[in-house]
Amino acid sequence: MLNYIWSGLIAVSVLCALFMGNTADISNALIESGASSIQLILTMAGIICLWSGIMKIAVESGLTKIFAKIFAPLLRPLFPRLNKKSDAFQSITMNISANLLGLGNAATPFGLKAMEQLHTLNDRRDIASNEMVVFVVMNTASLQLLPTTLAALRQSYGSSAPFEIIVPVWISSACALTVALLIACTLNIRQGKI
Repeated sequence: MLNYIWSGLIAVSVLCALFMGNTADISNALIESGASSIQLILTMAGIICLWSGIMKIAVESGLTKIFAKIFAPLLRPLFPRLNKKSDAFQSITMNISANLLGLGNAATPFGLKAMEQLHTLNDRRDIASNEMVVFVVMNTASLQLLPTTLAALRQSYGSSAPFEIIVPVWISSACALTVALLIACTLNIRQGKI
């Protein structure tokens, strides 16, 4: 449905430009937006490749097991039925680590892997387990200590201080995570599953 709305808006814009004789503006906008889109894609691809590579090295070197041990005391109450040595727990910790560094795109493969592993541990295939719900809530709210991707975007658009937004990011992501976890845990407690 949203695609139809966007297509309709674009068609109306082009027709208005043709009717008003602004075809040169349409051509310039197409060329400039295409060039800036490619530049943004290349900037983001470099960052994603770098951090995805670092995360792959972390998995291969056993760093994920160290992260799992570090995060175990914090994550144990949220995932009481998960073994801290399980692959699902390690994928969750790597996802959270990447999100803490502001690397949402590098966190995505770990998040998908964690959800797949949590699904295999789920007794009921048609309903998400409590662990799956809590993980999705944590992943969506994602506390970011270092908003790397956002800073890279700000720098690519000419910001002289791309990290100056760090305190508001900390406050907003901490508030979102706290509220989301309180709601998820409250629902789980009401259902008697925590």
